[in-house]
Amino acid sequence: MVLLSRKATCNSHGQDSSYFLGWEEYEKNPYDVMKNPHGIIQMGLAENQLCIDLLESWLAQNTDAACFKRDGQSIFRELALFQDYHGLSSFKNALADYMSENRGNRVSYDSNNLVLTAGATSANETLMFCLADPDDAFLLPTPYYPGFDRDLKWRTGVEIVPIQCSSTNGFCITKLTLEEAYEQAKKLNLNVKGILITNPSNPLGTTTTQTELNILFDFITMNKNIHLVSDEIYSGTIFNSSEFVSVMEILKNNQLENTDVLNRVHIVYSLSKDLGLPGFRVGAIYSNDKDVISTATKMSSFGLVSSQTQYLLSSLLSDKKFTKNYLRENQKRLKNRQRKLVLGLEAIGIKCLKSNAGLFCWVDMRPLLSSKTFEAEMDLWKKIVYEVKLNISPGSSCHCEEPGWFRVCFTNMSEETLKLALKRLKKFVDDGNSKRSCQKSESQKLKGLRKKTMSNVSNWVFRLSFHDREAEELNDSPPHVFFLSLID
Repeated sequence: MVLLSRKATCNSHGQDSSYFLGWEEYEKNPYDVMKNPHGIIQMGLAENQLCIDLLESWLAQNTDAACFKRDGQSIFRELALFQDYHGLSSFKNALADYMSENRGNRVSYDSNNLVLTAGATSANETLMFCLADPDDAFLLPTPYYPGFDRDLKWRTGVEIVPIQCSSTNGFCITKLTLEEAYEQAKKLNLNVKGILITNPSNPLGTTTTQTELNILFDFITMNKNIHLVSDEIYSGTIFNSSEFVSVMEILKNNQLENTDVLNRVHIVYSLSKDLGLPGFRVGAIYSNDKDVISTATKMSSFGLVSSQTQYLLSSLLSDKKFTKNYLRENQKRLKNRQRKLVLGLEAIGIKCLKSNAGLFCWVDMRPLLSSKTFEAEMDLWKKIVYEVKLNISPGSSCHCEEPGWFRVCFTNMSEETLKLALKRLKKFVDDGNSKRSCQKSESQKLKGLRKKTMSNVSNWVFRLSFHDREAEELNDSPPHVFFLSLID
C-alpha cells in the first residue's frame, strides 16, 4: 500500500532542473567575503538589492507605519485579528495607483479588479486553476523562466507548449512561431487555453515589442477561446528606454476595451522585483473578468498577504514623493550595474543580448562550448559552478533551443562581489584560451613534422625508383615495387 499520494511521489515539480541544482550547490558552499571567500557566488538569483537603502531610509522616517500605528496610536490588535481575504482596501488602492505610475500613468487600474496573492508564483498558479483544466495547454515563448515548469504545471496538470524563438531575431515572437506552437499542441491533442508571456522577459531582459504584442492580440482575437496572461513583475526595471508597453495599453490603443477580448487578458504583478521585497510575498492578479476575480479571490485564501504587510506597504506606496524618487533612482542604478556587467564580459570576449530591463543579462557563451550541443553546455555549466564557483543558469533550463546561452544576474550582490565574479570568469576564459593556444601550437608542430616526414619519404621513393630502373636496365629483370613503413 502506497502511503503518500501520486502528487507527493511524482517528480514533475521540476526540482531536477539545472536551475534548481545550481541553487543547491550554492547553498552547500555560499560565498562570503569574510567567512567563505572561495565559495560559490550566487548569480542565479533575480533579486533586487540595489535600492534597499532607500526602503530602510523610508522606514526610519515613518515609524508609525513600521510600528503599526495610526496617528500615533497602536493598531496592532486591529491588524492581528481575523482578516477578510479580499484584502485591505487601502492597500489595494495604493497598489493600483502604483501600477499606473509604474507604467507612466498611460493606463489606470481599478482596485476592484485586483486579487492579492502570496507572490507572483501563487498568482500564476491561481490563474492556471481559473483558466484551464488538467491536460489543457498554455503556449510560452522560449526561453522562459525555469520556475514556470513548477508554477504552471505541477499542481494544476496544465501542459506547456513552447513557442520556439531564435537568436536570429533577438528571440522575438513571430506569427509563424506562434502558429507552429499552436499546431504542435493540436498534434499532441492538447486544448490550447492561452498564451503566457513575461514582459519584460525573464530571462532575456528585454521588453516585448509593439509588433509582438500586436501579433499576440491578433491571434487571441481570431481564436475566441484563448486567454493572454502577461506576467509584468519586471515592469519597474526598465532602464535603457521607455519602450515598455503593458497589455492594458494595447487593449486601450487598439480599441478592444468594449470587446470580448477585454475579459481574456490578465496581468500578474508583484513587488518582489521592482521594490526588491521578495520576502514580503506580495503578488496580484489583475483581470477585467468578474468570474476570474471572484474565483481567484476564493482561491487566495490558500496564500494570503498578511494584514501587517498590507498596512505597511499601503503607507509606503501612498507616499508619492517616495515612489517617484524610488522608481527614478532604481532605474538609474539598474542601468549602471547592468553596464558594468556587460562591459566586464565584453573585456573577456563574451557578448550579451542587448537588453533594456530586468535584473539579469542573457549571455552568449557559445564560443566557449567544446561542441554545439546541450551536452557541451552542461559540461561548461558544471565547470563554471564547480571550478569558477559561479552559479549561473544554463539556457537549457530555460528551454532555449540553442545551446550556449546563460542567464546571469547582477543585482543580488555588491559591486565588489560582481568584480570578483568577473575576475574569476576572466581567469577561466584566459586559462581556456591558453590551453587552446598550446593545443593549436602542438597541432601545428605535428603538421610540420608530418610534412617534413612526407618530404623525406618522397625523396626515398625517388631514389629507390631511380636505382630500381638502373638495375632493370643492367639485369633486364622485371620491375619491383618497394613499400616503406616509417614508424615515428
